[in-house]
Amino acid sequence: MTCPNISWACLLLLLCFASMGDAVYMKYKDPKQPTNTRIKDLISRMTLAEKIGQMTQIERLEASADVMKKYFIGSVLSGGGSVPAPQATPAIWVNMVNEFQKGSLSTRLGIPMIYGIDAVHGNNNVYNATLFPHNVGLGATRDPDLIRRIGEATALEVRATGIPYTFAPCIAVCRDPRWGRCYESYSEDHRVVQQMTDIILGLQGEIPMNHTKGVPYIAGKDKVAACAKHYVGDGGTHSGINENNTIVDEHGLLGIHMPPYYDSIIKGVATVMVSYSSLNGVKMHANHDLVTGYLKSKLHFRGFVISDWQGIDRITSPSGSNYTYSVQAGINAGIDMVMVPFNYIDYINDVTYLVKKGIINMSRIDDAVRRILRVKFTMGLFENPLADLSFADQLGKKEHRELAREAVRKSLVLLKNGNSPNQQFLPLPKKARSILVAGSHASNLGYQCGGWSVQWMGGSGNITTGTTILDAIKSTVADSTHVVHTENPDENFMKSNDFSFAIVVVGEPPYAETLGDNAELTILEPGTDTIQTVCSAAKCAVVIISGRPVVIEPYLPLMEALVAAWLPGTEGQGVADVLFGDYGFTGKLPRTWFKSVDQLPMNVGDPHYDPLFPFGFGLTINSSQPGFSASAADRLRDGNERIVYVVLSLVLSVILICFGHGHI
Repeated sequence: MTCPNISWACLLLLLCFASMGDAVYMKYKDPKQPTNTRIKDLISRMTLAEKIGQMTQIERLEASADVMKKYFIGSVLSGGGSVPAPQATPAIWVNMVNEFQKGSLSTRLGIPMIYGIDAVHGNNNVYNATLFPHNVGLGATRDPDLIRRIGEATALEVRATGIPYTFAPCIAVCRDPRWGRCYESYSEDHRVVQQMTDIILGLQGEIPMNHTKGVPYIAGKDKVAACAKHYVGDGGTHSGINENNTIVDEHGLLGIHMPPYYDSIIKGVATVMVSYSSLNGVKMHANHDLVTGYLKSKLHFRGFVISDWQGIDRITSPSGSNYTYSVQAGINAGIDMVMVPFNYIDYINDVTYLVKKGIINMSRIDDAVRRILRVKFTMGLFENPLADLSFADQLGKKEHRELAREAVRKSLVLLKNGNSPNQQFLPLPKKARSILVAGSHASNLGYQCGGWSVQWMGGSGNITTGTTILDAIKSTVADSTHVVHTENPDENFMKSNDFSFAIVVVGEPPYAETLGDNAELTILEPGTDTIQTVCSAAKCAVVIISGRPVVIEPYLPLMEALVAAWLPGTEGQGVADVLFGDYGFTGKLPRTWFKSVDQLPMNVGDPHYDPLFPFGFGLTINSSQPGFSASAADRLRDGNERIVYVVLSLVLSVILICFGHGHI
């Protein structure tokens, strides 16, 4: 009589094991499954709270393992200057990131979070990282291969800290140098910016030939997810005022500001960040037509769209005055992940309320989560969620510093060299009796790095590891050459010394975003006094350290040579390499250099174009002709070359129109 009971017990036990097997196998955890299958499976298992959590990005100061677990947070970031400890090592960074990640992995579904950071010219928040020239300098190189290699090095240095995501590149087309973020733009010409989007291939990896256009691509553990920003028109705001209104017609939008996004999407960029600015009066964070209608639908972008820092708050004026409405407008516009970054509980509660009231459709939530998961699956985050120290030796690596030094050399633009082709001043001799190095920027690593360097606003002095221009000069000249450094010598000092020549290094102080907006565009005092005092008493070369063209015309007759060095970063040796002739000048202006700020905005091709130095200008050593001279710029608007220019513009317009209708 017991045999049937035993049989039934065995059968039930087998069924139990079978059901446990079904529970253990989840398609979304199987890397052999197609990405879309994994996404579909995971979304089907997620609660509303888990979905909203994925759409939430918080600052590291708000994060903990418990917070990640309780609220299912999808992403954490470091804001500018937000670090786990002063001069934190890769190990400290990795441990912090992993602590947050362990909280995410302990949730019911174990969805990993993605950590993001503003690595905009190297892993610039991190002490001892290689800081490359800012984008304006890279635009002067006209070298997409160099930019791709910089992307590769940056990816490794970001991975050194356990981070898989950078909020870069900025592909703004800056049309007014008064804008405080102009140094984050490669050029005033969209074609140069389009070339520079090759940095995405360095950050994320070379995209396979058969890859579906619009779908994110991240090659492996040594790569990071990139972010094209700030969509769209951030570089065209009225009077160059940050976060202001860009007034532009459809032709201007599609022909100037949109093209770099076409290239970025084709190159597999994983994410796109929305701009604080407005377009013809409509806040971009609430612009459904351009975020959903154009970016997602017409351009077939399949990655996720992220807000800027408190970006949805600024939909209203004053900022945050109707936060529930801002959440509604931002998410319904098509923003998938919100960089909250602090009041995440209010954000989560508002999204939950708006979904339950039917104000935000569940389909919109699912679209957002689908896109976020696509990026996470694509980059292998589910298979390798925890960071290790395998890339720790990449931070500040010698080869990366040499690459940055190369970038500095190629970014330098020679604007003046002697008073005639037969009286060139550069290159400087390494052997000289005595030389003076003067100016506020000669021995200030923070100044030569600019904003977004260790701190959000940058800093002054020895903010990280690097080589100042003064130290570079000292290591370049002959041992017998006496180098004298004084920041701002007076007339008596100059009269009491007999220098073979002088190098004056002056420019702008560090700044970022709105605090960099500047209607005057003068160099930091007493820079002009230094130029006048030194260059009146000795033959001098002036090196300008700035994120944009500055007022220089009144002082031009005083100097023998003028070099635009932009914001070169940590490797100042690249400046000395070219000043003293080890390498030639090859950089070309990525921006028009104005005579007076009264001319602004002024860009190449404008009807009344009358620059001090035109777009594309750049002298070479031992050549009376610049690589692209003012006369060449004039010819471009005349005769046969003008016809070619018009034809090319028409062809480009046709391409853009086709591309705008989704034919990519």
